[in-house]
Amino acid sequence: MAMSTDSIIDRRRLRRKVTFWRIMAVLAAVLAIVAWAFASGGIDGAFGRRQPQIAKIRVEGTITQDQDLIDRLHRLAKTDSVKAVILAVNSPGGTTVGGESIYEAVRELAARKPVVAEVGTVAASAAYMIACGADHIVAQRTSIVGSIGVLFEYPDLSGLLDKAGVKVEDIKSSPLKAEPNYFHPASEEAKTMIRSMILDSYAWFVDLVQTRRGFTHDQALALSDGSVFTGRQALGNRLVDAVGGESAALEWLRSKGIDIRLPVVEWKRKEDVGRYFFAKAALHYAAGLLGLPAGSGPFLRELTADRIFLDGLVSVWQVGGGRGGDK
Repeated sequence: MAMSTDSIIDRRRLRRKVTFWRIMAVLAAVLAIVAWAFASGGIDGAFGRRQPQIAKIRVEGTITQDQDLIDRLHRLAKTDSVKAVILAVNSPGGTTVGGESIYEAVRELAARKPVVAEVGTVAASAAYMIACGADHIVAQRTSIVGSIGVLFEYPDLSGLLDKAGVKVEDIKSSPLKAEPNYFHPASEEAKTMIRSMILDSYAWFVDLVQTRRGFTHDQALALSDGSVFTGRQALGNRLVDAVGGESAALEWLRSKGIDIRLPVVEWKRKEDVGRYFFAKAALHYAAGLLGLPAGSGPFLRELTADRIFLDGLVSVWQVGGGRGGDK
């Protein structure tokens, strides 16, 4: 039976709709795959991790107990396609707990495959601690290296409160509970308690450097007075093993039997895309309000969230002292 003209038109419309939605479904699937790839560290990170490679992982900014970074280090240790790892360090340091946690993860990784630390602009304090977890450290001639030490700082707001006419009272179980605090000068007993903590963590840090760099205890102590060194000075003091960048790191890997013709694949941080772009836009807007030049967002983040809210003992080097200077 012959179909009517209206039926033919309706069928054609239906086919076009079905075709349209099929195309949209395919596009959605492609976009989902691309989004997953970037969340996994980029196209190379997502699809290149199955091929034999030299992995590169960055330790940047203020050091905290970064679980994402620690998880990536653990995955590198378990990934058979990763034949060696370049640990790119560029950080002034951070919390001692953060440095210790990442250092331990680097040591676990180095127990399974060669790991070389490549120092960028700076690897100081807790960042140098992390670099010591690698079996070989290279730095540029003008890199900043060292600042071995521990610090605890707290504000004393008592003078400000007096001017504002505010008095803070506290009732506590014992004199050292919640000491030191912001609302009155620290007692000598409180200072003694904190100094004991600092010296214990400092002794652990010095022992770590002594063991990892092959020093005697006196040699390690002599280099652990908070001083920083250029890469050339650090080489002379045996805090690093060679001067250079990635090519020097690869040459050491070659000496360990690694084929340096393998691709170097960076294993990047997983980012919440929406949160990342929102935070980036907010920092850009804040920088504009403060009259800072374009591109100051990362600098503003470093000065605010990454530094101001560090709790506990820290090991951070910063020019001019301030919140994170070694003492």
